[in-house]
Amino acid sequence: MKIIVAIVVFSIIILFHELGHFLLAKANGIRVNEFCLGLGPTIFGVRKGETKYAVKLFPIGGACVMEGEDEESADDRSFGKKSVWARISVVIAGPFFNFLMAFVFSFILLCNIGYDLPVLSGVSEGFPASEAGLMAGDTIVKLGNTRIHFYRDIRTYAQFHPGETVPVVYERDGERYQTELTPLYDEEYGIYLYGFLGSTERTTGNVFENVKYSFYEVKYWISATLGSLKALVTGQVSMNEMGGPVAIVGMIGEGYEQSVSLGFLALFLQMLYITIFLSANLGVMNLLPIPALDGGRLLFLLLEVIRGKRIDPDKEGMVHFVGLLLLFALMIFVLFNDVRRIL
Repeated sequence: MKIIVAIVVFSIIILFHELGHFLLAKANGIRVNEFCLGLGPTIFGVRKGETKYAVKLFPIGGACVMEGEDEESADDRSFGKKSVWARISVVIAGPFFNFLMAFVFSFILLCNIGYDLPVLSGVSEGFPASEAGLMAGDTIVKLGNTRIHFYRDIRTYAQFHPGETVPVVYERDGERYQTELTPLYDEEYGIYLYGFLGSTERTTGNVFENVKYSFYEVKYWISATLGSLKALVTGQVSMNEMGGPVAIVGMIGEGYEQSVSLGFLALFLQMLYITIFLSANLGVMNLLPIPALDGGRLLFLLLEVIRGKRIDPDKEGMVHFVGLLLLFALMIFVLFNDVRRIL
């Protein structure tokens, strides 16, 4: 059952991503030859108009196959015949739809369970927060240049800025104050701590507040993904710690096991939470300027805007092909890491 739930979650995220490409392609008059979920041989397909809609054997991806996307085409409705801005809108629509999905699901989630405001329930004795005079009821407003919207923003900031002295802006009785804190390393948990204690209570706002905090929720996951990538590039996180499909399926399975006994609503909300994280993550990853990804295609289109003419499609196609091979190599590497951790 866990595997089925994981496949459903993956499929929804990928389908929505490809739907973004599909809708913008249709809106710009681009011929879409195939819209499919999964990869490999077709197990079910139906043609409606010019487009074949299909389900493939391996549920690990999807595609919106447009005429002339990776090769020259004489068709006036091919991808390459459209204006550069039309093509940019089609490419960027996939990641945008991932962020849109994350926002809509966040709104549903927050309407049900509320959000964790950065209000302190207390401070730990012997830690910097206590020594600086912070107390229960204080609201953390900023850490460094980062605006704090949720209590978990604090943990994430500490994770990506280990041991750094940070300016802290906090609010007490409607007044704002500023201090500096240098987190202490906690041997028991293996992390740096300021000594803040958060409340377990969650705030449920009205519709407008939930819309606002849904934006913050998506922003949180985008920032967390970018922070993880930066940590990977700087060596703060090892390549061996990267997780792939097996790790994600394990995470979904763990969430399923924790919530299934609590009822359908708890299971539904847990899957929403995981989908928000994965969808925002996919949106960010697809915007990276890596060949074969949407970000790589977007980079070529922006170069076209700067140069005033299109880069040779054959050369661009070769770059994307090489990028695709490298991505497959990376997938094999992270899959090996997943299996190694299990064994």
